[in-house]
Amino acid sequence: MTNRALPARGDAVALAQALVRIDSVNPTLVPGGAGEAQAAELLAATLTAWGFETKVDEAAPGRPNVIATAGSGPRSIILNGHLDVVGTEGMTHPPFDAAITNGRLYGRGSSDMKAGIAAMCAAATRSTDARDDLHITIAAVCDEEYESLGTQALLAAGLRADAAIITEPTRLAIAPAHRGFAWMDIEFTGVAAHGSRYDTGVDAITHAGLLLAELDIFNRKVLAHRVHPLLGHASLHASLIHGGTGMSTYPDRCVLSVERRTLPGDSTTGVAEVEAAIERVASRTPNYSAKVSLKTAQAPSDVPESAPIVRALAAALSDEGLEPRVEGCTAWTDAALFNAAGIPTICFGPGDIALAHAAEEYVSLDEIASATNVLAHVLRRWSAT
Repeated sequence: MTNRALPARGDAVALAQALVRIDSVNPTLVPGGAGEAQAAELLAATLTAWGFETKVDEAAPGRPNVIATAGSGPRSIILNGHLDVVGTEGMTHPPFDAAITNGRLYGRGSSDMKAGIAAMCAAATRSTDARDDLHITIAAVCDEEYESLGTQALLAAGLRADAAIITEPTRLAIAPAHRGFAWMDIEFTGVAAHGSRYDTGVDAITHAGLLLAELDIFNRKVLAHRVHPLLGHASLHASLIHGGTGMSTYPDRCVLSVERRTLPGDSTTGVAEVEAAIERVASRTPNYSAKVSLKTAQAPSDVPESAPIVRALAAALSDEGLEPRVEGCTAWTDAALFNAAGIPTICFGPGDIALAHAAEEYVSLDEIASATNVLAHVLRRWSAT
């Protein structure tokens, strides 16, 4: 058990600060990263002290989830957030000091998304104090930043509820939708030859460039016109390229990695679109050889603005005198996994996604307080629905 002092009951800022002080860098993203274990230990101990039934389950060896429950009412809700953070290289301030300066909490994970976890835990505590007729599950998970092992494990174990809120940083906006993504590798095969032998060499890197030009046309002329009202248009971009062995050698191999961002309603990962682009280039290019393979893909997420959880959150914001803004979330989240499991799930939380993974990361203390108040109102309204 950690020797860290536990935050006072219901104190969202103190809990956020305590969590930010703990290095929980995802070890899959950064080899040797500390992982979520210590953060999970502190959060589990805190929630137990605050009156929740709490357990810690490993989604993978050394990668724990914290699950805390309270209440037994007929209505149920999940409050979800992730404990892992990305690396700290290049940060302009100490990543784990959790300093509070000028009304802001600084540190890696402050905005993305330990402040959100703290706010949802404090709000749930208020709900239990008010004896809301509600079953609340707090799910603080591992590995969202890489493969979502934590949320996948919870859903595979049968976790369900009438709705869920993920307290990702949305600047206190309601975010019912976000894009999906697909990562693809495209391997080009050429013919190695001395740099002087244009008659025998086939340049795999040039062939990659020809496909990039074709994909750029497709991006501008087709994807730019596939539009979602909250998310803008679909997109595709080049991410990585590797190839060649030397300055005086025609490269016989090149690998291009691309990312396709998908919209709700898209029925494709983009592989067929890339294959069609390859066929167009090959039809006008001799000795053209390229093969695409899907590395990974995650679905988009979309909940109608008319959904009960969206309406409850909008009303709760109004209760607090805040404008109920509805916006698309720019990043992918575990909401897609919950929605695929039949649980209407939206994002709402303190902090700004633009500060996530950034050299300077912070969250406003006022936003933590407002998020806590709004979430407490949501729980009260949800129990009465």
